[in-house]
Amino acid sequence: MRGAGGPRVDLPVLPVVRLGTLRVTAGSEPTLFALPQHAESALSVVAERRRGTKFVELPCQSIINTPESTGMEFWSVNPYVGCEFGCSYCYARFAHTYVVDRARTRGRLHVPLGREPFEQRIFVKRRSSVLRALDIDLRKFRRRKIRDGTQTLLIGSGTDPYQPAERLYQITRTILDRLRAERGIRIGIITKSPLICRDLDLLKEVGRRNLVSVYISLISADISVIKQFEARSPMPHARLRALQKLTGNGIRAGLLVAPVLPGITDTVPQIELLMTEARAAGAHFAHPVPLRMYADTRARVFPILAKVYPHFVARYKENYYHDQNVSDIYHEALRARFREIGQRFGIHDTGSERDYTKPPTVPSPQLTLWQS
Repeated sequence: MRGAGGPRVDLPVLPVVRLGTLRVTAGSEPTLFALPQHAESALSVVAERRRGTKFVELPCQSIINTPESTGMEFWSVNPYVGCEFGCSYCYARFAHTYVVDRARTRGRLHVPLGREPFEQRIFVKRRSSVLRALDIDLRKFRRRKIRDGTQTLLIGSGTDPYQPAERLYQITRTILDRLRAERGIRIGIITKSPLICRDLDLLKEVGRRNLVSVYISLISADISVIKQFEARSPMPHARLRALQKLTGNGIRAGLLVAPVLPGITDTVPQIELLMTEARAAGAHFAHPVPLRMYADTRARVFPILAKVYPHFVARYKENYYHDQNVSDIYHEALRARFREIGQRFGIHDTGSERDYTKPPTVPSPQLTLWQS
């Protein structure tokens, strides 16, 4: 990596480091997710990490979310509910809360939630039910595709499909393996994890019949920013190395700069540093998406701001306390800045990929770029 305008420093390849161990709770069979026959009516903890993260098996009758169900302009798949990366700004916490509340209301979840359920209670969709649901949902998807034209299927719109749980459960790989039989679909995958490189073989096979794009999610190439807002996630150099491996193997891949933090990561030096690294990794695109904050997000982001960026607290409260989105004025200014810097670095695709990532437009107070 390198600073803006500075010489490049090649990073050494680091050895694999085991961050934690996984133990299966007593009573489990030696097969994946083996549960008693009555488990259809009660969700159980099937595995647990020594550091406290618990995995709960979640049967599913449907796995592909329609655009109407999410309010977004794409179909989506999330193999997991909850995410061990636990980024402070993640907007998907509400979906985890919904799953937990529904399970408890139906009397199917009888385990304490703990203080941080999103990071420490991961719902893993059962592999057998995932395949059955995929067959049903893909038929609906194909019918809509024929009627309305090309449709987009996004894997990882809510939680990371390559979070640490994927190493053991391989639900994302199962989904990709099933998608090999499809043809003419636009498939997007969003992840922070280098684990996606494990599936290079499948990505290539799926890509022979479909348009596959991989979005490596990275808000900044500045390690200090990553440690402040997403300390559990892979460091920038690991994600950039994964990006380089993907593009080097012919996969269409680039950066999803989401979210862009006003005043913190929307500055010219920050974007230039990111574009420098993106270019070196062979990125095909770099798409910015501004920060949006729900109540759960505000509760986690504001303490960080108060500690590290106290001079921005008042402005964030003014612009986000009663609204989750930035204004269209800010969004357009941000896109213009990315476009201008991206062109200088040879990355010309810097639009905020409308089909994949643009949230519903909600009126918001005016917010301009805070720093030049």
